[in-house]
Amino acid sequence: MNNTLYIVGFPGLGINIKIDPIAFTVGSIKVRWYGIIIAIGFLLSFIYVYMRAKDFGINREKLTDIAISCMICGIIGARIYYVIFYPGDFYRLNPVEIFNIHKGGIAIYGGIIGGAIGGVILAGLKNVKILPLLDLLSIGLMIGQSIGRWGNFFNQEAFGGETSLPWGMTSEGTQNKIVHPCFLYESLWCLVGFLILHVLSKKSRLKPGAIFNIYIFWYGLGRFFIEMLRTDSLMFINVKVSEYLSLGLILLSLMVFIKIYKGRLKLS
Repeated sequence: MNNTLYIVGFPGLGINIKIDPIAFTVGSIKVRWYGIIIAIGFLLSFIYVYMRAKDFGINREKLTDIAISCMICGIIGARIYYVIFYPGDFYRLNPVEIFNIHKGGIAIYGGIIGGAIGGVILAGLKNVKILPLLDLLSIGLMIGQSIGRWGNFFNQEAFGGETSLPWGMTSEGTQNKIVHPCFLYESLWCLVGFLILHVLSKKSRLKPGAIFNIYIFWYGLGRFFIEMLRTDSLMFINVKVSEYLSLGLILLSLMVFIKIYKGRLKLS
């Protein structure tokens, strides 16, 4: 990603915006809007889960420790996922580049996987019930994902192929072609998902783990179709990794729903 001033346009809406991916500079350190937005997303997510911890029977002090663990492991996981599937050899030519995360290059699925692993391990060590924890964190995660996608807007990435739809976006980052603003699609999808999960979480008859399973289904479904539009997806042997991972999550969640319905699987 270059330190470029982007002129982003939505021709069908008559909107033109100038965007600088660099928010400010401290000495030789350039602070990007991407990082600031990701931080805001995490902060708002944490505030939400902290305020609702008691509703899920989770100790707030333990939750704070788990949230920090999720954040650290999530960042590590997001970077590892990106490095593994990035269609290039920047890290092979110079392994030190793996650690230059400030230059960009993280993947949300890697963050979810890494954060989940870190959270579950620490929850086990702190004797926190895992299913209620996953339910709560999945709602907060929807907030972070919805906000975090706007970091892609400032970097002018996560867009799709050409489109004639009125909300099509164009910029130097899209080579001045009018394309699908996939970051916006996913942001709105996650926002709707948050509202759905928030309302459902108020229903006392839902069993622990149900909210998390709905999260897996909802995000997987939206990401599957959005990934079909994207032109900058991470690839593995000419296959869009996130598209097939999304399909796997959809099928997994449906299997869980079916087994619960048939009484073969009891969440408690």
